[in-house]
Amino acid sequence: MSEASLTWGGAPELRHDSPYPERRESEERAFEALLLNLYGYGARRVPVWQRRLAAFPAAVAAAEAGWLQSMTPQQAVRSLSHALRRGGLHPDLVAKSFALVREQSRRTLNKRHYDVQLMGGYALLNGVIAEMATGEGKTLTATLAAATAGLAGMPVHIVTVNDYLARRDAETMAPLYRSLGLSVGIIEHGMSPDERRAAYGRDVVYCSNKELVFDYLKDKLQAGRDMSPVAMRLRQIRGQDSGAARLLLRGLHFAIVDEADSIFIDEARTPLILSGESQDTYEVDLLARVLAFAGTLERRLHWRVDAFDRSMKLTHAGRARIIDERCELADVLPSARTREELAVRALSALHLFERDKHYIVADGKVQIVDEFTGRVMADRSWEQGLHQLVECKEGCELTGRRQTLARVTYQRFFRRYQLLSGMTGTATEITRELWEVYRLPVVPIPTHKPRQRRFEGVRLFANQDEKWRAVSRFIEQQHQRNGQPMLVGTRSVQASETLSECLSARALPHAVLNARDEASEAGIVSDAGQRDAITVATNMAGRGTDIMLGAGVHALGGLYVVLTEFHESARIDRQLFGRCGRQGDPGGYRCFAALDDELFQRYAPRMARVLGLAALRDTRWGRWLARILVRFAQFEAERQNKSVRMSTIKSDRKLDQMMGFAQRGE
Repeated sequence: MSEASLTWGGAPELRHDSPYPERRESEERAFEALLLNLYGYGARRVPVWQRRLAAFPAAVAAAEAGWLQSMTPQQAVRSLSHALRRGGLHPDLVAKSFALVREQSRRTLNKRHYDVQLMGGYALLNGVIAEMATGEGKTLTATLAAATAGLAGMPVHIVTVNDYLARRDAETMAPLYRSLGLSVGIIEHGMSPDERRAAYGRDVVYCSNKELVFDYLKDKLQAGRDMSPVAMRLRQIRGQDSGAARLLLRGLHFAIVDEADSIFIDEARTPLILSGESQDTYEVDLLARVLAFAGTLERRLHWRVDAFDRSMKLTHAGRARIIDERCELADVLPSARTREELAVRALSALHLFERDKHYIVADGKVQIVDEFTGRVMADRSWEQGLHQLVECKEGCELTGRRQTLARVTYQRFFRRYQLLSGMTGTATEITRELWEVYRLPVVPIPTHKPRQRRFEGVRLFANQDEKWRAVSRFIEQQHQRNGQPMLVGTRSVQASETLSECLSARALPHAVLNARDEASEAGIVSDAGQRDAITVATNMAGRGTDIMLGAGVHALGGLYVVLTEFHESARIDRQLFGRCGRQGDPGGYRCFAALDDELFQRYAPRMARVLGLAALRDTRWGRWLARILVRFAQFEAERQNKSVRMSTIKSDRKLDQMMGFAQRGE
């Protein structure tokens, strides 16, 4: 771990002597981990952090009024770049750099960084997670740290959750970087290796987390063990091709991760797997027979769902029936082990993966939907035949099977950066895990203006039908009362379409944003703040488009947000609530839920039965019980999900030890 991630104002430890700089992964001993964890639990509350942050904008203002006024922008860039390359990220030099970036931002973008954004940028350069409320301008904040690191000669990766945001942010901020003499690269799906290599060669690179990790795995696969610094240096000395020219990245220097909680936590439950076409293929008739056989197996008698990791488990009776030589599949699958593995995946395809929730069918293809963002994940597939079973179930043309070539978890990948930091609006709930896994402390950044967002309670209903009737009735009443714009959040495509039907039945005009129609996303979200607008959207995390209030909406109370189902993580709910009341605007939000919602049925079924009747009452006591039920279910969900993430890390390391892949173990 670099000193920069533990102290304020420390320059990161850069290794320019390596052809592919990255931090070596090392196992912390139990005692070392204990001491570091104790340090993290205490240090994140040390008041000196807040004092230093609060004092930094004054240093920037002083540099702006003195040093910056004594030279032209071009002279300032040359002078500062030379000083940063020699002296590193010293606080005095960082203050001058921030002053220069803020002035150039005003000239090129007509946007001048607020003091709280200066605080956030300074936090990023010190290797922490800057918790900034939704709407506080994280995209502009990142330019402070990225430009400063770029001027110091450090390649920068700004990582976000999808290609759309990467391109939007890069194109928006490019004039600022160019005015500072820095080049900007964009990594998108579908780019050729040469295009990617050229983009990664720029000073500041905007990319999505998945594209970045897969490119890293491709580099590892390309170079193999010869990618180690010693091996590459020896090849250079001998006059041999070091392999560096064929690699895509220049190493892992400095990463600024936007929506850090989504990338570091929510998407970290499964490893990233680089796969290739397999020689083995499945026939449609075989998969159809396996699915038909799995359909005859009875729940509880032959199989059950493990709520801990949401996986299919066979009972003793189920396993006995499958491995029996008289099994219906024995003639096409002689191996009992193969029958068992394929039958379990078929049960998963039938009972765990739901259409319009976990995937959609578009253009005759099964396309996976990201649970946390509601987006289609292009060219992603489930492994080990599961994807083909779902395709067979939906009557789609089968795609080829894939075989694993390389893999790595987000936890292990991001810890290899020499300097790592992140931004998010919701990190408070996961402060401990961010420190334990990534050694990243969380620093709250104050808002530019006081918040005016108001919470108007939770309503709990007995079932889905009652809930949807109540939600649509409430929307109709609010719409008729004053035309206040409303943003309604749902958890799945199916839920958004169910609500859309309810609103259409009441003749309420509305827009729907889900995985079926992402092309018009920016327009739908940006129009959501206009008077009389009703917008139904699946998970708003990572949407990235500001909802600006239309004329007269401020007087109506601003944007009103309606949550129709609680997520497993309270952070995802807070991201939706954060869409209203931005930058001091007024706003309000209300929550609706049903006892048969997935959150309660999966994580708190007994408590839902015990508190259900009392919590259904629309009284102060009933609303209080409903909130207790929600908090308990989300706490249990987070606890189980964290256990899954930790198990993923352990199993990944164990697999690496067995495979010995690429020296460091992807």
